[in-house]
Amino acid sequence: MSSHREAPEISKDPVADSTDLYAFVSPDAPDTVTIIANYVPLQGPAGGPNFYEFGDDVLYEINIDNDGDGKDDITYSFEFATEVGNPNTFLYNTGPITSLDSTNWNRKQFYSVSRVAGRQGERELADHLPCPPCNIGPRSTPNYASLASAAVQTLSSGEKVFAGQRNDPFYVDLGSIFDLGDLRPFQNLHLIPSAATKSVETLATLNVHTIAIQVPISMLTNDGSVPTNPMSSNAVLGVYASANRRKVSILDGDGGSNDVGPWQQVSRLGNPLFNEVIVPMSQKDEWNASEPEDDSTFLSFVQHPELANLLPVLYPGVFPNLAALNASGAVRADLVAILMTGLPPGIIPGFQNLSANLKNRSADLLRLNVAIAPSANPSALGILGGDLAGFPNGRRLADDIVAIELRAVAGATYPLVSPTYTPDAAAGVLTQQPFSPPSPGANRYMPTFPYVGTPHDGFSTPTPGP
Repeated sequence: MSSHREAPEISKDPVADSTDLYAFVSPDAPDTVTIIANYVPLQGPAGGPNFYEFGDDVLYEINIDNDGDGKDDITYSFEFATEVGNPNTFLYNTGPITSLDSTNWNRKQFYSVSRVAGRQGERELADHLPCPPCNIGPRSTPNYASLASAAVQTLSSGEKVFAGQRNDPFYVDLGSIFDLGDLRPFQNLHLIPSAATKSVETLATLNVHTIAIQVPISMLTNDGSVPTNPMSSNAVLGVYASANRRKVSILDGDGGSNDVGPWQQVSRLGNPLFNEVIVPMSQKDEWNASEPEDDSTFLSFVQHPELANLLPVLYPGVFPNLAALNASGAVRADLVAILMTGLPPGIIPGFQNLSANLKNRSADLLRLNVAIAPSANPSALGILGGDLAGFPNGRRLADDIVAIELRAVAGATYPLVSPTYTPDAAAGVLTQQPFSPPSPGANRYMPTFPYVGTPHDGFSTPTPGP
């Protein structure tokens, strides 16, 4: 998955686990950028009586680099607090929850939002904003869409925010990927073959917790402008999400803890699948604790990705050109540009998202060129599909990240830096679709903020069984 259980330690700490990051020019408000950071992976909708929530002891952050040096220039911070109405019941709710202030909702969660920006320092933008409840079922949350809508807040400073449970928008056939890369629907070509079948959408009925913020572009760019020239360095933003815990946690003997000391980053996410399939197991936790400006430590794993070497072995005879490229020892400069530096001008006509001031360093950031308008006819393959508004120009909810990155690793993007290279035919068709039913479903996304669809409810959502 994009980053749902990508490192040994963070997989034990789901409330601090960054699962996905999205950044795009808002299609219905093109003078703004929407950034979505998801946490708390793999939520079964029926997971009561202790339904999912953000961590009260976690500092969640969305970080923006607007001058291309790989360092944070603007940070939005979110802190949560849970308020229990009646501690003498095991119930999450004692009746239908028909409003965010319903007395039937026994375990409410609120949050504050702060902005840190250079010389302006830290400024709290709002406090005690309500999250919606989890989507329990038609009796407990009878009109869930209205509850979620009421939790969308427009701040006096100009931003729009939302925090709460949503439908997980990421789609992937997880079971096939980690069964020795047995990619449906191509498993008939695998080293250990079986009949080709349709892909299985692992996350089709699971939820996630979303922090979403929509910000006027002029509040994010280095010079306060709304760039219209895609070639301008001021048009490029680098984004990553993170989660932090206090340095010291002392158990209090009553099942709780006292957390003291400075905040320590325990999770982060820029480009999808970076820590998942690029960084080796021995360094995954180190990556989660490090800053993007220090990512040169991990550069060699991008230059010579393990997955590129595995594909010709797992699919004999299918990737002969990739096998020869691997054997040559060539540095994968295409992947370095996509994931670590941004694409410089001249590679793709009319486009660039270069971090111009990295100064021979590398940083895993999700880079968005805000001068590229939202596409009227978006392609799920993003730039690979001829759509400059899609990944790796930021990331939209429906971008088919698994197919894009599989194709890139398989050599489909190597001609960008070496025009004489011919990708294997398979590199251009790798995909995990079609799913059955087709993905994304009708409730997967919304046309307006926060764009992530209504979460599955615990009563109506089918669960696996015999």
